[in-house]
Amino acid sequence: MIRSALAVVAGIAVLTATSFAIEAVANPVMLKIFHDALPNEAALRQNALARLFLFFYTSLCVAGGGYVTAWLARRWPAGHAAMMGAVQLALTVWAMFSLREQAPLLNWMVSLVLVVPVAWCGGLLRARRMVQE
Repeated sequence: MIRSALAVVAGIAVLTATSFAIEAVANPVMLKIFHDALPNEAALRQNALARLFLFFYTSLCVAGGGYVTAWLARRWPAGHAAMMGAVQLALTVWAMFSLREQAPLLNWMVSLVLVVPVAWCGGLLRARRMVQE
């Protein structure tokens, strides 16, 4: 039970750390490279290509969190990863209402729809590796 909870917390930590790290590097780089199209942070949040990039790297981070959760939990790997996704879903709902102005509603909705399945897929990847080992 404790291992399961710690695995979920570790997955959330990996997801959060990696997504913030990528964002800390990617946002200033995109603002500098595409200055005409993205003059400021608000434009970055509204630009369709920048949002697609955000969804892409966030999905990789969620899958990575699911993978780490499954790896640490050992038993029922995909289920633990899905639970990590459910916890992240709850955190996303909280953030959506608390930090509404930080992103367009579409970003929040896509995140809500994708977080559990993507985390589960990360757990499935780990489960397949466990079978091969």
